[in-house]
Amino acid sequence: MGGCSAWAWPELLLLLLLLGSAWPWVGSAQPTPPGPTHPPGPQLRFRLAGYPRKHNEGRVEVFYNDEWGTICDDDFTLGNAHVLCRHLGFVAATGWAHSAKYGKGVGRIWLDNVNCAGNEKGIGDCKHRGWGNSDCSHEEDAGVVCKDERIPGFKDSNVIETEQSHVEEVRLRPVVSGGRRQLPVTEGIVEVRYKDSWAQICDQGWDSHNSRVVCGMMGFPAEKKVNRNFYKLFTERQQLNYRLHSVSCTGTEVHLSLCSFEFYRGNSSAACGSGMPAVVSCVPGPLFATGNAHKKKQRQQQQGQPRIRLKGGAKVGEGRVEVLKSSEWGTICDDRWNLQSASVVCRELGFGSAKEALTGARMGQGTGPIHLNEVQCRGTEKSLWSCPFRNITQEDCKHTEDAAVRCNIPYMGYENLETWYWDASNVTEMVMSGVKCAGHEMSLSHCQHHGASLSCRNTGTRFAAGVICSETASDLLLHAPLVQETAYIEDRPLHMLYCAAEENCLASSARLANWPYGHRRLLRFSSQIHNRGRADFRPKAGRHSWVWHECHRHYHSMDIFTHYDILTPNGTKVAEGHKASFCLEDTECEEDVAKRYECANFGEQGITVGCWDLYRHDIDCQWIDITDVKPGNYILQVVINPNFEVAESDFTNNAMKCNCKYDGHRIWVHSCHIGDALSEEANKRFEQYPGQLNNQIS
Repeated sequence: MGGCSAWAWPELLLLLLLLGSAWPWVGSAQPTPPGPTHPPGPQLRFRLAGYPRKHNEGRVEVFYNDEWGTICDDDFTLGNAHVLCRHLGFVAATGWAHSAKYGKGVGRIWLDNVNCAGNEKGIGDCKHRGWGNSDCSHEEDAGVVCKDERIPGFKDSNVIETEQSHVEEVRLRPVVSGGRRQLPVTEGIVEVRYKDSWAQICDQGWDSHNSRVVCGMMGFPAEKKVNRNFYKLFTERQQLNYRLHSVSCTGTEVHLSLCSFEFYRGNSSAACGSGMPAVVSCVPGPLFATGNAHKKKQRQQQQGQPRIRLKGGAKVGEGRVEVLKSSEWGTICDDRWNLQSASVVCRELGFGSAKEALTGARMGQGTGPIHLNEVQCRGTEKSLWSCPFRNITQEDCKHTEDAAVRCNIPYMGYENLETWYWDASNVTEMVMSGVKCAGHEMSLSHCQHHGASLSCRNTGTRFAAGVICSETASDLLLHAPLVQETAYIEDRPLHMLYCAAEENCLASSARLANWPYGHRRLLRFSSQIHNRGRADFRPKAGRHSWVWHECHRHYHSMDIFTHYDILTPNGTKVAEGHKASFCLEDTECEEDVAKRYECANFGEQGITVGCWDLYRHDIDCQWIDITDVKPGNYILQVVINPNFEVAESDFTNNAMKCNCKYDGHRIWVHSCHIGDALSEEANKRFEQYPGQLNNQIS
């Protein structure tokens, strides 16, 4: 014990006794003997809190200095989550959550900028700004998801929320005979999960605010009045088991558990007095409406272009939030982005309330302007544009801070349809052919197909279709300004074009030319192709099937990577070109992103997320042969991945268009833009024909 020079043991014992009255020595962190240079501090306690969650996840709360508080999500990492989960008695963490995913805490924010390696014994051993030193709000409360495996021998003294104090699962139980068969369920008795069954909510004091919250959870944007008398007659003949009463919501909550309510104790079958089970009727959004109501809502939507959309999501109801301002689509900065603002977006688009308000470009980075910052909705607004926000300045945000949402959507039962990917060796029957989807359909049955007239009924397994699903995908788009800046005309001698002719990079009339004499007139420009998605862009074919081109001495990993076209104002194609992906690689990357793909020495090809591939204007086939084009006004169109050979999260931004004026000697290229970057009205001004704005199948 000779190392304890700073504290004498009698003094230390006295101090510990005094501290015991102020900081209880209980909790998940086990007491450790005092070190030689660190005076003892208060014993910490930890708990998980927040709305619907499992027992191994939630908002992290810390008991320090006689007060419960939270931890800010700034610089939060999985290493932090590992340490906190061990405090809570779990062996490790599997994930973490930001932006108050589990609801906003109250009181102090005890820790900020926590930085753990993951192997520390306690959170106090990690770097941080100091206890109570934070510049965060509770909108930035961090949460953790722990591996559902307890540390052997761990005794949990932190009873976070007993079964009496939280609600996780809620459902609408239809009782009308037709409603039981029809999806989505828009009306029924509100029930909550209790043990292994379902229980009802007493409707005494129930109002439209409560119904709005339940409808939002079920994936519906609004509520409507319900025939209470019908349900009263029905429930009088039922054995009921009430669980909740005195529910009071403001209408802005994203889950019923965030409202105030009380639980019934003891025998609940005789509860609720003169009341009855709470009943809710919801209004479905346009995507989920059926029959005449669906057609009516579609007509209403067609009257004007919406000013908000979701992009880059893998599923319906999720994506990067983009808004239309000054005829141009742009993104929202994630500063102060929260569930209330996200819910306004979700409901405006015809979904329910928000499940998650995502920050940090979790649904991929957008392009163009960042229109809004510090959006602060109350949750009652009909549109995001009714919420307070701050106009953006160039220094405020980057696209790495683009806000996104995941919305509640109705249960449609589509997973029960026959859509599978399996070994086709035992296929005995073809059920669909000629399937042609635009990409926004909810089910294959909603896509165009041959119906009963199957074109490959008796072909066996040879033409059986399959899929491989992924939560993430690449998203390619062309840097439009560079095309405009680098476009020029070159008259290139035929004797320098033999390799290009071999790869079909010239107009068909070139075959009739007097080789090697004469020249071809080429419109040349550079192409800089960015991957702004959430997964690397990889060629469809593996290296074993790449094609070697001896003349140019390179491999083609994709036969056609881009289409180049010159169109007249009425949409007629007058010149075309194509570019094989002779080298897909990371030419440059954003800061802190490492290059992964390089073509040299038969290397792997692809484009990493956050990187771009540059095809310079001075390389072969980076052109359109305009030798036969007459002077006039035209449209230059470039389409990436035109044959949909590689999956992307968004194909609507793969096309780029420019206005061109050609006088027979010079060419002016201007107004270049990505196909989905402008409003419908602005696109109509750009072109006078209903041409291709993207490479979606129409």
